[in-house]
Parts: sequence; C-alpha cells; structure tokens
Amino acid sequence: MPHILFGRSRELEIEITEYLDLVNQGALTFKRDLKRYIKKDFEIFEEALTDIKEIENDADEHQKDIKYKLYKYMLIPDSRADVLNIIEEIDTITDLAKEVIYEISIEKPIIPAKLESDFLELVENSAEAVDMLVKAVRSFFEEIAQVNDYVNKVHFFEHEADKNEERLKRRIFSEECQEVEIAYKLQLRYFIEEIAALSDQAEMISEEVLVAAVKRKI
Repeated sequence: MPHILFGRSRELEIEITEYLDLVNQGALTFKRDLKRYIKKDFEIFEEALTDIKEIENDADEHQKDIKYKLYKYMLIPDSRADVLNIIEEIDTITDLAKEVIYEISIEKPIIPAKLESDFLELVENSAEAVDMLVKAVRSFFEEIAQVNDYVNKVHFFEHEADKNEERLKRRIFSEECQEVEIAYKLQLRYFIEEIAALSDQAEMISEEVLVAAVKRKI
C-alpha cells in the first residue's frame, strides 16, 4: 500500500491487508461449504462448520484494531470516515456468510437434484461478487485507478446472481417441482434469497467504495 495514504503506519497497512484476506477467506469458505451441502456431502459440511465462525471472529478482531490504529496515528483525516465506513460495511459480508451456513446446518433444506446446478451457479456468482468487492477495496488503498473496473465486475456478478435467483424461484414454483411440498418450496425460496443477498451486499458496498475513491481523487 502506498505511504501517501497511510503515512508512517506500516502496521495499519498490514492490518488492513490481513483483514481483507479474512473477508476473502470467508467468501471462499462460504462457496466451499455450500457446494458441499448442495452436492449432499453432509458429513464433510458439518465437520467444517466452525471454519466460517473462526474467520468471522478473526475479522472482528482485525476490524477493532484497524479502528484503533486509525485514531492512534491520527492518519488520513480527510479519508478516515470513508475508510471506517468501508471497513464496517465489508464486515457484514462475513457475518452474512456465517449466518447462511449455520442456518442451513440447522434447517437442513432438501435441494432437489434437478436444481443442484442452478444452486451451484448462484453460489458461484454470489461469491465472485464478494471477490471483486475485496479487489475493489484493495485498489482503493493500493491503486485507486482500478477501483471502477472492479466495481463494474461486482455489478456483473450481482446481476448474474439476480438472474440465478429468479430462475430458481420460477423453477421451484412451476409444475416442474410440483412434487415438492409448499413448505419446502418456501424454505428453499428463503435460502435462495439469503445466498443472493451476499452479492446484493457486495454491490451496495462497492458503490460506497467508488464514491470514496472519487472523493480521494478530488
């Protein structure tokens, strides 16, 4: 990260890098665990259940340290509020990922085999949106000219996830799945929306990153 933003605090640079690494690990774990569940590898899914919780806890600790160091070193007064907002907002990504995985472990929704590929595609696109968001945030600190490119990629994957979400809902409530009881359909709809919500959150935060980047350029 260039010293132009953080001045003398190499310590803060490392803290933010490690924090973003954890957010990225959270998205990868989200994708890994949901793929296991969708493919009915239930035992492996349950064995690794605490991985996402540990990542979330580590991310929370880094977030606290980042806030402390921002004030300790009296850094970037013009951008401090934007940095704090981005750090706080991106933390919701890991929280949401953990919530989805734990709720699936508790409720154990039955995913019809005919819908597995659509579910996998939704998970993939939602996780990709988060990956592009993390790259956008890294660019905000390291190479601000690239922020817009990554934000556009967040929009792309969020839009793809939206299409996956709609297609899955239509299939579930069509004659194709008439053998599925309405209670299970409603449960599946809920989890579809929760998985897609990860990409929605990534898109919302990416817009805030873009605004902060524009302000830094002025």
